[in-house]
Amino acid sequence: MRSFPDITRENFDAVLFDLDGVLTATATLHAAAWKQMFDQFLKRRAEAEGRVFVPFDIGKDYRHYLDGKTRFDGVQSFLASRGLNLPYGTPTDPVTAETVCGLGNQKSELVNEVMARDGVEAYPGSVKAVEFLREQGYKTAVASSSENCAAILKAARIESLFEVRVDGRTAADLGLRGKPEPDMFLAAARQLQVDAKRAIVVEDAIAGVQAGKKGGFGLVIGIARGVGDADALKRQGADIVVGDLAELFPPRN
Repeated sequence: MRSFPDITRENFDAVLFDLDGVLTATATLHAAAWKQMFDQFLKRRAEAEGRVFVPFDIGKDYRHYLDGKTRFDGVQSFLASRGLNLPYGTPTDPVTAETVCGLGNQKSELVNEVMARDGVEAYPGSVKAVEFLREQGYKTAVASSSENCAAILKAARIESLFEVRVDGRTAADLGLRGKPEPDMFLAAARQLQVDAKRAIVVEDAIAGVQAGKKGGFGLVIGIARGVGDADALKRQGADIVVGDLAELFPPRN
């Protein structure tokens, strides 16, 4: 079993956070939007080809093929799992286009509709943990595959807690590979001017934990919000797995 250093300022300079499922309770929102979009697509496809309709499974499909990945990478990953192939299209494809980008944009539209209607909730334990870490002198960043990252941080009123944001839009602009590749976390560390070995990654997604390990970060913390998530995150290399960041960092007095 790998040993890891204590979480102290002597050992670490920065903490890099994923967004959905770590800082904000938006992972379930994304999963529901993916299911709605893919079920509509899969049903149309099955009817057109005379095949049995097999619906999108949030417990399996979202976790394995979509969680933590950029929107278009996620679409390609899930379609490949079903043996389906679509033209890639372009990022500006309309939501009616039966392309990878068209499906991804349809999902994004569904998410934005729900956020506008219901708002965004931040996890109190995560907010208190970030506040505590900043008080201790840690640098903080968000590294999220979501292109809605800025809007979500603003809606949750936590954008001021982070010095750096690397998101889906940043990845597209800079040509960064999405998770499970470490590019986004490494870019965040560079912007904070810290070495990866002196930075902590906090993730709830399998792809994100894999990215933290590939990037050579000093510590990877897994957040297990669902049943069975802890074992999956540990298998992928998370050094520590907790149900909430409040378990690791004390609340502010």
